[in-house]
Amino acid sequence: MSGRDSLRFEDVSVGQELPRLEVPLTPTLIVSTAIASRDYQDVHHDRDLAQQRGSKDIFMNILSTNGFVGRFVTDWAGPAASIRKVSIRLGAPNYPYDTMVMTGRVADVREENGEGRVAVEVRGANGLGDHVTGTVELALPRSGA
Repeated sequence: MSGRDSLRFEDVSVGQELPRLEVPLTPTLIVSTAIASRDYQDVHHDRDLAQQRGSKDIFMNILSTNGFVGRFVTDWAGPAASIRKVSIRLGAPNYPYDTMVMTGRVADVREENGEGRVAVEVRGANGLGDHVTGTVELALPRSGA
């Protein structure tokens, strides 16, 4: 999808797969996104302290994960889409030197409060298993609107 295009409600169907997104998990990405979200917990930027606390390394914070979930879905849906609800659950940590692979599929398409609503099931997995799973609900524009 180009930066100006948006999906229309009428073009979406249950079972439709989203294009996968691969996110290389570098130390810089993990540290910078934690700082950008004003999360200064040491486990997100200080390897020594993270290991002292029982972690194998620094790891991504939930705010960064939520941001990647939003990016994944809106990259597919386009700029006219509006996120209405995000419900995610964390699993395996996102450690540096791995890759998180985001996948998703349309789980529901319906009318709600006069809007075209779409529910997308999302999954972000790394080498340890599922990092994030959940559902994102979007409002999509209609054709001719």
